[in-house]
Amino acid sequence: MTEHADDLGNVVTLPADVRRVVSIVPSLTESIATTHVHLLVGATDWCTHPRELDVTRVRGTKNPDLDLIRSLEPDVVVANAEENRAVDLDVLRTLGIAVWTTSPTTVDESLDSLERMLSAITGEVPAWLEEARVEWSTPYIGKRRPAVVPIWRRPWMALGRDTFAGDVLARIGIDNVLSDSGERYPRIDVEALPDHDLVVLPDEPFPFSPDDGPEAFVRPAKCVSGRHLTWYGPSLVEARDVLTAQLRS
Repeated sequence: MTEHADDLGNVVTLPADVRRVVSIVPSLTESIATTHVHLLVGATDWCTHPRELDVTRVRGTKNPDLDLIRSLEPDVVVANAEENRAVDLDVLRTLGIAVWTTSPTTVDESLDSLERMLSAITGEVPAWLEEARVEWSTPYIGKRRPAVVPIWRRPWMALGRDTFAGDVLARIGIDNVLSDSGERYPRIDVEALPDHDLVVLPDEPFPFSPDDGPEAFVRPAKCVSGRHLTWYGPSLVEARDVLTAQLRS
């Protein structure tokens, strides 16, 4: 057995040869599956990548089936401090299951977090992660655009302070005008927003689309891939080019 520290500083004890992993975070599911798919024995209903993934589904990120997870006898469950409920993770730990929790809020933190997790679980740093580091290593040079980034409607909510997605956008020249908000995901009044010239509408968590979202705003609104904006994993390899094409064109 070996001991490791996750993003929260929790000590996670793992067997020297990890063979069974349950992921309750879509981006982490994709990260492990792209590296060593044979390790995954369980994932949430929302884990849509890779599309051909064939594992036991353990419900959602907020309501995982803890009894089913236990029955899968995982060596470790990988989770995220924001996406998963602390009470569920605590229950898994009391059942004697190792839980690895991630908690990055920037691109650099996400790359380091993935390297720690994958090194501990798979014993290697995959080539796609090194490629992602290269892709995000150069700074953006050019005109910047102030933007509002809604993530939900009914009620309206948007990106606020200290978010991974906000850092992703900043690195391609899109500045979140609510980055100084007291909350990470504040409610907003679409009639009384700070000055901005762009509205960024990801297709998750709320499924914004050209027919559902842009009509609510005076400023130009562009729909983007939520996976490329909010997931940290293999999608980071292409996220910069995808989002730049969607927002800077």
